[in-house]
Amino acid sequence: LYRVITTSSRRTRFDVSAERGVTPFIGRERELELLLDGYERSKTGRGQAFSIMAEAGVGKSRILYEFRKTISNEDATFLEGKCLSYSRGVAYHPVIDVLKSNFNILDNDNCTQIREKVEIGLQALGIEKNTALPYVLELLSVKESGINRIPMSSEARKDRIMSSVSKITLKGSEIRPLVIAIEDLHWIDRSSEEYFKVLLESISGARIFLIFTYRPEYIQTWGGKSYHSQINLNRLSNRESLAMVSHLLNMEKVDTRIEELVLEKAEGIPFFIEEFVKSLKDLKIIEKNKKTYFLAKDIKNITIPSTIQEVIMARVDSLSEGARELLQIGSAIEREFSYELIRKVTTLSDQELLSRLSALKDSELVYERGIYPQSTYIFKNALTREVVYESILSSKKKRLHQEIGNAIENLFKNSIDEHYEILSEHFIQSENYLKGAEYSRLTAKKALNTASINDAIAAGKKRVACLEKLPQTEEIQKKIIDARTVLGLYLSQINLNVDAKDTVSPIIDLALKHDYKKRLCQIYTILGSHSCWIEEDLPNAFGQLRKALKISEEVNEFISMVMANDGLGLAFSLNCDHEKALTCFEKALDLTAKADSRWGTAQVKSLIVFFVHNSMGKIDLAYKTSTEAVGIAEEIGDIYSQAVSMCCHGATCYYKGFMDEAKNYLSKSVDFCERINLFAYNSVVHHYLGEVFFAAGDYPKSADHYEKAVWLYEQNRHIPSWMNLNKIAAARAKIMRSELDTDFESLFEYVRNNKINMYDGWMKRFVGEALLNFDKQHASESEIWIKQAITADRKNNMMFQLGQDHALYAELFNRKNDIPRVRENLTLAVKIFSDCGADGWTEKYTEALRILN
Repeated sequence: LYRVITTSSRRTRFDVSAERGVTPFIGRERELELLLDGYERSKTGRGQAFSIMAEAGVGKSRILYEFRKTISNEDATFLEGKCLSYSRGVAYHPVIDVLKSNFNILDNDNCTQIREKVEIGLQALGIEKNTALPYVLELLSVKESGINRIPMSSEARKDRIMSSVSKITLKGSEIRPLVIAIEDLHWIDRSSEEYFKVLLESISGARIFLIFTYRPEYIQTWGGKSYHSQINLNRLSNRESLAMVSHLLNMEKVDTRIEELVLEKAEGIPFFIEEFVKSLKDLKIIEKNKKTYFLAKDIKNITIPSTIQEVIMARVDSLSEGARELLQIGSAIEREFSYELIRKVTTLSDQELLSRLSALKDSELVYERGIYPQSTYIFKNALTREVVYESILSSKKKRLHQEIGNAIENLFKNSIDEHYEILSEHFIQSENYLKGAEYSRLTAKKALNTASINDAIAAGKKRVACLEKLPQTEEIQKKIIDARTVLGLYLSQINLNVDAKDTVSPIIDLALKHDYKKRLCQIYTILGSHSCWIEEDLPNAFGQLRKALKISEEVNEFISMVMANDGLGLAFSLNCDHEKALTCFEKALDLTAKADSRWGTAQVKSLIVFFVHNSMGKIDLAYKTSTEAVGIAEEIGDIYSQAVSMCCHGATCYYKGFMDEAKNYLSKSVDFCERINLFAYNSVVHHYLGEVFFAAGDYPKSADHYEKAVWLYEQNRHIPSWMNLNKIAAARAKIMRSELDTDFESLFEYVRNNKINMYDGWMKRFVGEALLNFDKQHASESEIWIKQAITADRKNNMMFQLGQDHALYAELFNRKNDIPRVRENLTLAVKIFSDCGADGWTEKYTEALRILN
């Protein structure tokens, strides 16, 4: 009989094993002191992060347990998240663990209970419910979270989720010091990894202590922070290993031959030492007399396991057949498995199941957490679970995963959306590819709700792989078209245009064969974008995008209509067909307005400003429109819209001649772009920061920004001509700071290879300015390039650039002391800038004319 005392708290898996007793803490005193010193600093408001790296079995969980035990009497909050081998495809898995701990959410809480706990928790933290509640509920898979009623881009949703969780963390640390431990980062999902990078940026002034554990194969990317430290746990020395053996055998003196055997086989790894000693006892290789343990058998006559895998399997093999089979089933489920799930999989009676589980607990291969029947069973070590799992025959693994998947479906019918990711893994492993594909589709859709685009892409790839392993019936072929097209759209969303094209290319003929118009228009949109941005083949881009638009209008496919019109507008702009571009952008603007997509409206307005109004020299109109776009973006708080609109408004301020305002908005845009990895717009921002600093005469900073613009565009292999424009600009800035090692032939080659009309005069002026400032011998060559720039910009109606051309031409004649030609070109520049509405530039060159006269 048992008497219920209280609800058990959430505990770490090491807490569970510690209840059975642990070996003395040996050889890690210095590392523990480092953790405690870091914790003391974090308590004073100097947040710290520690990474604990070690191979499997060396003691990552143990040192974390000792640290937690040491600070147990502190008035601090300790939250833990764990990464599981199957959780790589589960967006925010350890983050969700932390949230559940923070709000005391139990596994059997329903949606209403979760909502109530979160609302109470947010109120206690002083966080406005509306600013965080929908995003937290979405992470916790609460139905009707309200997130879909908030109009925003997927990038903005991702930022809101991350900022909401960060706010909860920071607010919690204001109440009491906060320790967050995340174990096994080598299995972390991409979204959680991105979140912890964001969190790490904001802890330096907070009472937060972060601890990460992982194996050496994981490469973390935050090591450069001054408040981050790394602890590498090495294997135990021989002396430390023997001290551990003495404790395990409860003997001060142990036979020398036993000591040598353990040192040879376990190689200083604590977990291996423990398992090997237990194996020697279980196999009766060693026995005890009154004084010591001794070898009971001649080593020459027995086979001692040569590896730790064999050690573990020797212990497993000593179990009864029923217990061994149950252990294998558990290993196929995960590192942890619940009583109700394994009961469903095995269909054993409660009595028989409990008997087998009891045998596993007695063997100390697994430990129990919680109270029957809400028990959870945990493999003592991840390596134990891996070894047991790998011992299962392939045919049996396949059957087990199918049975586990079926059991999860039956057991969690009312909350099935919480298990999409795990179900996709089990059905893929069972080779039930139809179900694997469907749950991968649902996983991707769920990931998009939390703006985990990389996780959606990973799930989308699994879906494609599953479908292509099935017999190719007409129904499956259409599913493949769906899967590849949707994956292509995901990739396009983050500007991975090369990967997007490669994804849809194999299904073009298949989509045509089935006359699958809904997907054909999306495929042509993807191909058109690739032709425009990667190949710079504008004629082909026009052809593909027009086909996309025609079909999307036939079938009323909204996404393709917007994307195709935007794509055509961009292609026409690059070709300097400004009026055609404006027509396409305005169609896209009408569509976003009808859909009440305010973030879409802000984006399209920004595109019109940047690619049409500024190019044509309608800078007053551009400034008015970009101000409206920024206002919309700031009002809705959409990070993607703010990144784009502030980029375009900052560029407009540069054209306007408002340099301080330009620098302010461009700097804000950099911050937003970096938060959501918006490489393309970030490159544009850095180009214009380069222009601002060049105009101010700060040539070192100017060159740095141009080079950053090149690097950012190289990440996605976008528009080679844009990269080359910035390479020329960087060379020009370096010449201005007296770096005279320029390879002009490479600059000339960049111009010759340019395929974009918009950049033609721009590039030629930059080359002309570089030559003009290199030395006097290049002045005549400079004039040729400036005249070519004037011709190109006049032809392409690039009016602001034309004004800059004439201003540079005036400088060339000034060097020749040809005052009439200086006056002529300055007058032309002033008129062009005045007509454009470039007020600051008009004022600058009007003053130059006044001084000249």
